[in-house]
Amino acid sequence: MSSPATSDERELALAAVERAARLCRAVQAERGDSLTLSKEDRSPVTVADYGAQAIVSLTLGDGGFGLPIVGEERAAALRTEAGAPLRSQVVEHVQRILPNATEARVLEAIDACRDAGGASGRRWVLDPIDGTKGYLRGGQYAVALALLENGIPVLGVLGCPALEASEGGRGLLFFAARGEGAEERAFGGDAAPRPIRTDELDDPRRAVFCESVEAAHSAHERSERIASRLGVEAEPLRIDSQCKYAVLARGDASIYLRLPRTGDYREKIWDHAAGWIVLNEAGGRITDAEGRPLDFTLGRTLDRNRGIVATNGPLHDVVMEAVLATAAEPAA
Repeated sequence: MSSPATSDERELALAAVERAARLCRAVQAERGDSLTLSKEDRSPVTVADYGAQAIVSLTLGDGGFGLPIVGEERAAALRTEAGAPLRSQVVEHVQRILPNATEARVLEAIDACRDAGGASGRRWVLDPIDGTKGYLRGGQYAVALALLENGIPVLGVLGCPALEASEGGRGLLFFAARGEGAEERAFGGDAAPRPIRTDELDDPRRAVFCESVEAAHSAHERSERIASRLGVEAEPLRIDSQCKYAVLARGDASIYLRLPRTGDYREKIWDHAAGWIVLNEAGGRITDAEGRPLDFTLGRTLDRNRGIVATNGPLHDVVMEAVLATAAEPAA
């Protein structure tokens, strides 16, 4: 049985994500984030990835909760001679927000996010920039933070700095706590939070279909066959990161598919935990591409799940029928 998040944990999570989002915006505005490294899987990691992870880790640690953090990045490359230019930029940007953060503290904070996850206890799950390629091209990205209790998300925050607010301007925080619904608020804390809900659409022909920009992240050709089966008339909405969960949660889209291109790929828990609770609390439904609930208890990956099917709720069963029907069809 999971416990509710405390009010202190909520405020700390919101503060951590907004601080990290401020760093990401500053790096992007000043540098275009020209300093990057390539990880072993050839995906890019930037000044902002490292800086955002350090900011969140330091904020959560200074809050006194002492909970472990499952995070994506490691500081090993920054500690090398080749990583020195990137390291100095990371430290500089962190210090603008947290002036007392020494270089040693910044590197330690990044490496503190090494928890292995699991089925027991409370832990934070962090993706400092979900959608790094979107960030680099000036598209959508998210700072994603969730609190898990015994493998169940009980709190989630999505910071979406490039997402348009309904009243104008850019930059939104999406927040959800278990059993309490979901809300969005503008960056800065001046505007009151606004409750959000998924749409109530039950006709798939009128649905807005959301998927990843990167074809490497999802099988676009299979998504097209599913859309054809459902009679979807609109062009797909392709955006990066867990912002897809956010646009479903506030009713801007009705279906999100992330279909595996290979049988051996496993989703990472930091790519879905925060979005999972935001969309669930807004009235949506999420399963994998075989109809199973997402299982966050197995460590750093969703080992028992294949792909993601997320909907507004009323459309889920009919979408799953189309997903399962196309599973046996040969690719075009």
